[in-house]
Amino acid sequence: MKIYKLLFALQIAIVTALTPAHGQLSKITDAILGTEQDALEGMVGDSVPKSDSQTIAELTEQIRQLKQNEAEYLLELERTKGILFADSLHEQRKKGIIDSLKQFVQGTPVVIEDDTIRVFYTSYGGFTVPVRVANTEHNIRLLGDTRSVKPDSIYLLEVNDGEQIEIMYANKVITSVLKEDAMWLSTTLDSLAKKDRDAIVNVVKQLHEKNSFIHIIKRIGLFLLVIAIQVALIYGTNWLYRKVRYRVARFAEKKLKPISIRDYELLTVKRLSQIILFLFSVFRYIVILIQLIITIPILFSIFPQTKHIAMTLFGYIFTPLKSIFASVIGYIPNLFTIIIIYYLIKFLIRGVKFLATEIEGERLKIPGFYPDWAMPTFNIIRFLLIAFMIAMIYPYLPGSSSGVFQGVSVFVGLIVSLGSGSAIGNIIAGLVITYMRPFRIGDRIKLGEVIGDVIEKTPFVTRLKTPRNEIITMPNSTILSSQVTNLTLSASNYGLIVHANVAVGYEVPWQVAHELLIKAAKATEGTIKEREPFVFDLGLEDYYNTYQINVYIDDANKMLKVITDLNSNIQNIFMVEGIDLESPVLISERGQSPRYKKKEE
Repeated sequence: MKIYKLLFALQIAIVTALTPAHGQLSKITDAILGTEQDALEGMVGDSVPKSDSQTIAELTEQIRQLKQNEAEYLLELERTKGILFADSLHEQRKKGIIDSLKQFVQGTPVVIEDDTIRVFYTSYGGFTVPVRVANTEHNIRLLGDTRSVKPDSIYLLEVNDGEQIEIMYANKVITSVLKEDAMWLSTTLDSLAKKDRDAIVNVVKQLHEKNSFIHIIKRIGLFLLVIAIQVALIYGTNWLYRKVRYRVARFAEKKLKPISIRDYELLTVKRLSQIILFLFSVFRYIVILIQLIITIPILFSIFPQTKHIAMTLFGYIFTPLKSIFASVIGYIPNLFTIIIIYYLIKFLIRGVKFLATEIEGERLKIPGFYPDWAMPTFNIIRFLLIAFMIAMIYPYLPGSSSGVFQGVSVFVGLIVSLGSGSAIGNIIAGLVITYMRPFRIGDRIKLGEVIGDVIEKTPFVTRLKTPRNEIITMPNSTILSSQVTNLTLSASNYGLIVHANVAVGYEVPWQVAHELLIKAAKATEGTIKEREPFVFDLGLEDYYNTYQINVYIDDANKMLKVITDLNSNIQNIFMVEGIDLESPVLISERGQSPRYKKKEE
């Protein structure tokens, strides 16, 4: 007896100690989590932006779970008190706790054959709410699958001094109905138990009816009908494919034309026919695959035992489609934004191109802006506008915020930057050359030891054609770092000077040599007659004097011809005058006297 009294006193002490803890826990939980929506919003606003709906939903679910855990704790505490003190005060406190938590706790329904038997809100006897729901559904389905079960034999059994009612069949418990369950649904224990018993009886009867022999025969017949329809659809698809294939082949022979790029026949009629027939064949298999994807879940849905598999398969099919459709619909505003940006930049580029064309044709003149700058400037502006458009469109592209998309963008940018150093240098050099205007297309220039006509200017290279019709490609960066002589510009603006060097012995007076050289220069075609040729004495050697005759020309393309004609005229005139143009050293070695002296004698 003493031991019993000691244990009883210990239980009272534990309950008394837990009572203030319950009050403190409620206060702390209410202070942290809040019992009103404004407290929830205040907490969420301090931690994450309110626009982040996903984070808000996660926090709300955490709060709901904490509230439900608190409800389980408080109800278990009240059950412990109720064991010691069975009075109405504890019932009122439990009811108050449940009423305060209804707005936070969401129950789990028991669903059989699309019918909701009841919603569970509280655990019992170590079984959580999901476990109670799963056990109840399992027991009801087991009764429904057993043909020998008589649904009207399901009865109610009151246990635990009226604290709960068991719904029974034979000696097996189907589910338990607690007083807390009735409080969550704002009803009495007896009413809830009778309602649950009637719902279970009706569901079991429906399961028996669906599992009857007649229904099984109907399901088998429906199963075979679906298979027959699928076979007919496959046969019809193949038959239609053969008809279309025949018509396409005839159409290709009569109507199709080969696809050519200039003189190259890219796709012949035969190849086009093969491609079209291949696409039709692929389309046929896609149609058959879609038919099978729809038919297989339908077959599984015919029998109750495999209906859940059908729902799973339908979920595999329609969940991605639904997600894709929702993504497409949600992307429409961004698509409109991209289209508007694209057309704005497009029309802006057209306006700039119109101005560049007018300037290039010299119909529009801007002081200090040369016509040959027009198109390069347009290309620069177009590139900048397109880059600006891409920068504006980038945030609206699907997946632009994902790490994979950003990683690929960084990788591509790194590859381009590492592999295009010289290319970028040539582009910049090409721009500098364009605005420096050292030459234009068609100009004859001298680049180092190379003389040629400019036939092409690109952002990367410049191509020259030499007088021997050799095509030389020079990188723009090389041209920028080299000395460029524009022979065409010099000839047209100032008169290009070409020359010929002549070695004449000292027996010929320099006055005579000058006179003959100028005479030969004036007789040369292609020179500027208004500008007098002139002679330079380059050096006094041991046996001869070196003279240089210089003439002006206004066409650099005739430079070699003028030099050739000038040399020919010099030889002719000196020969007429009896002056040897052979090396004076050779004449001396042969022991001959200068011809010019003999003539004077």
